[in-house]
Order: sequence, then structure tokens, then C-alpha cells
Amino acid sequence: MELKIKTKKREEIVDITIQIENLVKKSKLKEGLCLVYVPHATAAITINENYDPAVCEDFLEALRKIAPKGIWKHDKIDGNGDAHIKAAIIGPSEVIPIKNSKLALGRWQGIMFCEFDGPRERRIIINLK
Repeated sequence: MELKIKTKKREEIVDITIQIENLVKKSKLKEGLCLVYVPHATAAITINENYDPAVCEDFLEALRKIAPKGIWKHDKIDGNGDAHIKAAIIGPSEVIPIKNSKLALGRWQGIMFCEFDGPRERRIIINLK
């Protein structure tokens, strides 16, 4: 399965939990695993709090401090060295258990798509087993 997402900013966090939950529901899979993966070198997937939007803002700000824009050798090619570093730190995928036909996420957890070099249209691959 695949989702497409259009981002609006160079860096943003997009909660994709509801879309993934809907795919799990449609699959009728009772128990198993849900792999969420992005085939992009400047985007990532993470699980974090999805209740308070300040968490996502803090998350992006922390990554900006770790990998600031404009100081990397790769920037000479296309100006996005920081985006590659941020994506590599977070990683391209997460695996979430499925229990009783639902994602086994904690109360405050959500699945987040992380854009580090937008705005773009991105693909998210979901594999349910």
C-alpha cells in the first residue's frame, strides 16, 4: 500500500496516524505488524506525541541545532546537506504492532512523517503482515 503526501514547508512534521489506522482497519488484519517506510533520503518517519503541537516544533528545533543549514560539504551540490543528516538520524521507517485490528500505539503516540527538504510530494509505503 502507498500513501502520497504533499508537504507545504521546507521542514515540517505531519501526523499520518489516521491514514495508517484507516489502512489497518480496511485490511481486516487482527494481529501483526505495520511497517511505515519512506523511500526518500531527506524525509523520515518517527513516533512521537501527537497531542501537543509544540512537541513537533521542539523536535524540529532540536534537529536544527544538531544539523544546521548551510555548513555541509553536500550543500555545494544542492543546498540540502542538513536535510540528509536529519533524515539519517531519525530513519526512514517504524514498525508498529497490530493488536485487535488496531495500531498498538500509546495514548499520546502518533506516527509522524518528517519533511526536511520540502515542499514536495512524497510517497509513504505501508506493509501489513
